Amino acid sequence: MPAATTAAAAAGASTRRAQHAVGLPSVSGGFGQRPKLTFPASPPPKGLVVKVLHQGHGPVVRKGELAVVNYYGQIWRGKEFDTSWGRGLFATPIGVGRVIPGWDKGIVGARVGSRLLLSVPPVDGYKKAGNPQAGITGTDTLEFVVDVVGAYGAKAHGDPHATVLHTEVRGIKIGGPLGGEPTVTVTKGAPQPSGVSVTMVARGHGPKVRPGLLVDQYVVGTWSGPAPAATWSSIPDNQTLGSATAPSVLDKTIGMPLGSRVLVELPKTTSGGPYALVVDLVAEPTG
Repeated sequence: MPAATTAAAAAGASTRRAQHAVGLPSVSGGFGQRPKLTFPASPPPKGLVVKVLHQGHGPVVRKGELAVVNYYGQIWRGKEFDTSWGRGLFATPIGVGRVIPGWDKGIVGARVGSRLLLSVPPVDGYKKAGNPQAGITGTDTLEFVVDVVGAYGAKAHGDPHATVLHTEVRGIKIGGPLGGEPTVTVTKGAPQPSGVSVTMVARGHGPKVRPGLLVDQYVVGTWSGPAPAATWSSIPDNQTLGSATAPSVLDKTIGMPLGSRVLVELPKTTSGGPYALVVDLVAEPTG
């Protein structure tokens, strides 16, 4: 995936945004379809160019949000080096240096539902070092086709009209507003979990959760003190459900209504715990 290689991910050449740009590859296929690039005989653009191939009508992607995309990457008149097609949607914080600068600059400001062509020079890609693992040299211009499937900010939430089923489970108290940040309190004497368990505490009204990418928000409680972590003040979390190679603790939410709030109890391990997570099942974007 297109990870950033330096801390200075916001630096680079200026961005040109264009509906029509000479000297760019032509792209076949529509939004949601695997693209194919045909390159011109001319050399690549010298700076970063963002061409809108299809204008979406969803919300504008903002810096610091979790962007969910499908993407295809190819070296200028060279090989395909990466794609999410056939693998599943890709989610990343955007505009904060977690991906290459060309992505941070090109995707922030786009509308959800858009298909973009990003022509990325080395300064906005992998710099002089390139990315040898992907076969990218320090002089390669990279072409990305990016379908912007979703964007989720710090206040993304589950169903505000969910039906509350439990406010306490085995001595773990769940509070806070639906559609807002929950609270979790482990009371004195609450039994510690011996295995992973998932209990629905508020039933949402969305479709059933399916295998694939799930956007969620969570807050963590412990048996020994205050909550050590929460996503609500920063960027939503994401999990890939139903993976045979990388199981998720939220796999047990498959079949539950989207928008629900669940309590996840995790036993103590060598890396920490035990933990009690209150998780809102926010969205399952589809591309």
